[in-house]
Amino acid sequence: MNKAIYNSPIGLIEISGTDNSIASIYFIDEGSKTRFSTNDYLENCARQLDEYFKGTRREFELRLEPEGTEFQKKVWKELLEIPFGVTTSYLELSRKLGDQKAIRAVANANGQNEISIIIPCHRVIGSDGSLTGYGGGLWRKKWLLEHEQKYSGGAHQMNLFR
Repeated sequence: MNKAIYNSPIGLIEISGTDNSIASIYFIDEGSKTRFSTNDYLENCARQLDEYFKGTRREFELRLEPEGTEFQKKVWKELLEIPFGVTTSYLELSRKLGDQKAIRAVANANGQNEISIIIPCHRVIGSDGSLTGYGGGLWRKKWLLEHEQKYSGGAHQMNLFR
């Protein structure tokens, strides 16, 4: 597994993957003392993240290989359908997956997403418009949502912080 570090406007991001896929993207608090072995594919991912943070990219063109259960992968696939600049709720996401009673399982799967930003778990908020759970910290989730709203051309987000 190769790794690269990308210095984003909201902190360091560790990108892991192979020569042709991305396995994980995590925010990290500080640079690792380990020497990383990167490759062209991870560099391409870093370029696409850079374009996203500059507001010029709304969709990523990368092969993703997240590890998880079939249910988690189903949730993550649905997350990929949430357009740039748009938010949805955990309840709405569970309805789209066919079982609104599965809201806790959906929220748990959302929290287990290892490919942040690209699989946009940050676009899922509480039904009341509140920010809930984000592995990178709620302040980053808020920043990402505001960033996408700024560059979305009027896409609809649920009201935050009612």
